[in-house]
Amino acid sequence: MSSTSIDSLLHEKRRFAPDPDFAANAVAGTELYERAADDRLAFWAEQARDLVHWHRPFTETLDWSKAPVARWFGDGELNVAYNCLDRHVLAGHGDRVAIHWEGEPGDTRSLTYAELTVEVKRAANLLASLGVGQGDRVAIYLPVIPEAVIAMLAVARLGAVHSVVFGGFAAESLRARIDDAGAKLVITADGAYRKGKVLPLKPAVDAALAAGETTVEKVLVVRRGENEIDWTAGRDLWWHDEIAPMSDEHDARGFEAENPLFILYTSGTTGKPKGILHTSGGYLTQVAFTHKNVFDLKPESDVYWCTADVGWITGHSYVVYGPLANGATQLLYEGTPDTPHPGRWWELIEKYKVSIFYTAPTAIRSFMKLGREIPQKFDLSSLRLLGSVGEPINPEAWVWYREIIGGGTAPIVDTWWQTETGAIMISALPGITTTKPGAAQVPLPGISVDVLDEEGAHVGKEAGGLLVLTEPWPSMLRGIWGDEQRYKDTYWSKFANTYFAGDGAHLDEDGDVWLLGRVDDVMNISGHRLSTMEIESALVSHELTAEAAVVGAHDDTTGQAVVAFVILKGRLAGTVTPQEASDLLRAHVAEQIGAIARPRQVFVVEELPKTRSGKIMRRLLQDVAEGREVGDTTTLTDTSVIRIISDTMK
Repeated sequence: MSSTSIDSLLHEKRRFAPDPDFAANAVAGTELYERAADDRLAFWAEQARDLVHWHRPFTETLDWSKAPVARWFGDGELNVAYNCLDRHVLAGHGDRVAIHWEGEPGDTRSLTYAELTVEVKRAANLLASLGVGQGDRVAIYLPVIPEAVIAMLAVARLGAVHSVVFGGFAAESLRARIDDAGAKLVITADGAYRKGKVLPLKPAVDAALAAGETTVEKVLVVRRGENEIDWTAGRDLWWHDEIAPMSDEHDARGFEAENPLFILYTSGTTGKPKGILHTSGGYLTQVAFTHKNVFDLKPESDVYWCTADVGWITGHSYVVYGPLANGATQLLYEGTPDTPHPGRWWELIEKYKVSIFYTAPTAIRSFMKLGREIPQKFDLSSLRLLGSVGEPINPEAWVWYREIIGGGTAPIVDTWWQTETGAIMISALPGITTTKPGAAQVPLPGISVDVLDEEGAHVGKEAGGLLVLTEPWPSMLRGIWGDEQRYKDTYWSKFANTYFAGDGAHLDEDGDVWLLGRVDDVMNISGHRLSTMEIESALVSHELTAEAAVVGAHDDTTGQAVVAFVILKGRLAGTVTPQEASDLLRAHVAEQIGAIARPRQVFVVEELPKTRSGKIMRRLLQDVAEGREVGDTTTLTDTSVIRIISDTMK
């Protein structure tokens, strides 16, 4: 057996063909694949002309002469905010609702495209009055409120560059991002509602800016939480006071397609965050194309909801730019899924008649843990399509999602992409693809992927290896802010002229892609390279298990041994002892995958350590499993979880 490929031992045979009625009315047809296969660059040029308004049309589709830095539609000019707003109003859709917003306490606000356009024009005039212009960086540290979207679009309208920082990050993380980007303005709020309380935001900005010299000149503060805050005269300004006198007239001028649109920071292995840089024309083309076709968007009738925070790439691409470029009506929700009650999301779907729902596997598994009785109290019949994003979804969660949330009929699009790719790269297309629970399926039209072994050879069918992108794509990152060499070393150094995504993948007998998670999460058990994701899927397929996390821990005999941490379903937690659960689950994994994957230990825990975007921090669990000092926990939602798990293992 090759030591350079990743073994895949989990086999999923269930298949779901497209519903004939859905297929007959689907937005995307098989001709997309055919046109992209015939001429990939002509295909992307066609999408750019169809989906984007150009102030100055482009004549050159791709310049790859300075690889790995790409120029897409480089001689064209556009205004991203104009594409998301003005053109819809001019086309007669000004009365269509752009955003239905609901705050966690239940306060609401709806903005039509005409109203949102006016708000963004006024905000652009405000930012310009504070000296913000093309190329300037603006840090945005806001909750999920309409002003977050308005601020992003106002920055884009001016040709400036936004750096949105998730509102859960502490002052130290915020400071690092402000400094690295050289931001001249911060837009924040006094506070935000989270789990029934006001979470202060402004104090983190104050602490970040107090830590030495800063490039920040002004701080704009949105009033949301009504909590008391400190005030620095001459620097701090109330958003509502400053925007009140601003004109609602603002001409959106065109900027070059490669004008930077945003920097978004993602974790780096060195500890220093990586500022992923995205530009305008190619990015907007691909997020509009994927949002329209992957989600089968019908803007005149659909209500779309992506549950991501605007501080993550999913919020950038599939809350702000993709949906608004396509003239969609969408729901925006400030709070958490369990406040004020565990059925809050389903209540909102019923209230707003959401038809397209896009969320993370972590959330789906949390709802499984709580039980189907909660969503079944609500009318979810408006849902016609479901999406998954953020990490591989295990087959049992996929099937639960389809059956319980989608009524057994809604197709699921399980999407693979990254902060770096900017837009969805691998996904089913509803109406075309026969879906397989747990599979990402196939690259989208115009996208070229491969799975290679460590030597760079194609692994073939029924084999696993390293997922790579072999051709440039429009929404690709244009570098790491301020560090071109790090960009080359991080993404382009493993294989010549090939982007290595850092993820493992398996190709099945049809050549479809199954994600195996980060290569960092591959274990070497007695010479077999096994994915943590597959063992987690096997654990979750048992009726006892709601969530699972698996790590490899040092073992003198096998090199590494499988150690699992599981959360039991609420209604079953009291029916077995932890030891009984461990014995049952160890046997179940051996039965599902094979003895090679049987966990050495299974620990029953109450919670798993997760980042604020919902991803499980397996690195910290590995520290615990191997008895090491636990590493950096600053990105965890709840830092006490690791201490409690450590106590459980003693």
